[in-house]
Amino acid sequence: MLPAVYPITLKVVGRKCVVVGGGVVAARKVDALLAAGAEVVVVAPELCDALAARKAAGEIEHRGKGFEPADLQGALLAIAATDAPAVNATVSEAANARGILVNVVDEPELCSFFVPAVVRRGDVMIAISTGGKSPALARRIREELQSQYGSEYGAFAHLLGELRPRVMAAVSSEAQRQRVWREMLASDALELLAAGDPEQARQALEDILNRRTDTKV
Repeated sequence: MLPAVYPITLKVVGRKCVVVGGGVVAARKVDALLAAGAEVVVVAPELCDALAARKAAGEIEHRGKGFEPADLQGALLAIAATDAPAVNATVSEAANARGILVNVVDEPELCSFFVPAVVRRGDVMIAISTGGKSPALARRIREELQSQYGSEYGAFAHLLGELRPRVMAAVSSEAQRQRVWREMLASDALELLAAGDPEQARQALEDILNRRTDTKV
């Protein structure tokens, strides 16, 4: 049995991330890393069409050769996505020896982190992991959650984020702030956003803040 894992979200903007492998699975990993702002290095003798297009567009650095431990120099994390188990194991060993986070596709025992299935709604991210035991189950749960959480949740998080500095400045204690947040979360702002009325949603939240400020609680 694998040990328990500690869930985090990781900032990779501007950081070197190495993907070993040039196939469609590697391309999916590259897509996610680029979307998060990483500087991606792909190590593979050949590239699939999707990765070749990324290379032609200057979006990735391609090292057209077999993997060598030196390829990990300066990397934050590495992903091994080849169809050669020996290569994947070498990537895992080299990354672990250097204290670099590593994920080996479909080999949980060789991973120091797992890539969850994700539902994204703006700044809201719901991550589902089975600890590498069943990616298929994680995908099924993701599909269920996608139908439950619409784009309004991202818009709601954005509004709450905009109001956060005002709440922090205007409401004096943590207990009082928590009451304000609970009122905002229980308001009809989310429903208004789902109905396509962001101005009314904002006003509903503004009214709560103004009322709490006026009563100094």
